[in-house]
This record gives sequence, structure tokens and C-alpha cells, in this order.
Amino acid sequence: MSATRKLVTLGRVSGVHGVRGWVKVHSYTEPRANIVDYDVWTLRRRDGERTIELEDGRGQGANVVAKLRGVDDRDAARELLGAEIVVERSALPECAPGEYYWTDLEGLAVVTPGGERLGVVDHLVATGAHDVLVLAGPPERLIPFVHGAVIRSVDLDAGLIVADWSPEF
Repeated sequence: MSATRKLVTLGRVSGVHGVRGWVKVHSYTEPRANIVDYDVWTLRRRDGERTIELEDGRGQGANVVAKLRGVDDRDAARELLGAEIVVERSALPECAPGEYYWTDLEGLAVVTPGGERLGVVDHLVATGAHDVLVLAGPPERLIPFVHGAVIRSVDLDAGLIVADWSPEF
């Protein structure tokens, strides 16, 4: 994989559906069925990656099901179980101002308004109230991603988030 190619995980193959090669998909997109808006998926497994075209797909109740080109029976679908579904970051639609994809925040440095370094965003977690930045430790820090109250600015080009957060937390 080239250094400039960034892949984003959108879900994983979680089961088989029927006997004609359809798979069940656990989607991380919101809404869930948006995962079938991407025509080309890369399936990532321990043994490597495989790029495959989406032939058909739809939401089905609380689930998503998909038909992938060349996967034409239940046995072939079963071989894909557990594969992560990733797409190139460039395939994602642009965000509205003030909105960010989590993948774009990962790796950014976080500082206080005074410039004191708090850490680097390792990953984010969703809570009922808001998303939370998890900064790599030690010490590991959890900072609520709340614009205005906590997050003062995000500069993707500079790789910097300014957070009104005490280094003591």
C-alpha cells in the first residue's frame, strides 16, 4: 500500500444471506445502509486484501445485505466472513464545515489554548452524549469532542486540535 493511500474501515462481513452469494454486513456508517453507496470495496483479512465490486445491496431490517461480483454461492460468501470492508478516504463525501471524519482526527496533536501539549489522538469513541477523543498515553487522556465548550479549533492542514482542557485531567 502506498504511503499516500489511506483506507477507512466502513464495516465487516458478518454472515451469509441465502444461497446465491449474498453476505450480511455489519456497517459502521450512519445510516447503516450507506455502506452500499460505495461501488468498490476492499476486503481486508489477515492473509491480505482483495478489491471487489459491489453488485447490489440494501438495508434489510436492522441489517445490510450485499451481493459482491464473483461471489455467487453460499460457500464463496462464507469465505469472506470476518473481512473488514474498507474504502479509500478519497471516496468519502466532503464534510460540512465543522464536521470531521474520525479517521481525519486520528494522529492529530492536541494542545491547550496556551500551547501545552496534551497528546496525540489515538482513536475516538462514541458515547450517548458526544464523541470522545482518546489521546495516546502515558497518561491516556479522554477529552470530549464538544465544539466551543471544549474543542476550540481543529486545523487538519496543521495537524492540530486546540482543546480547553486541563493537563491535570
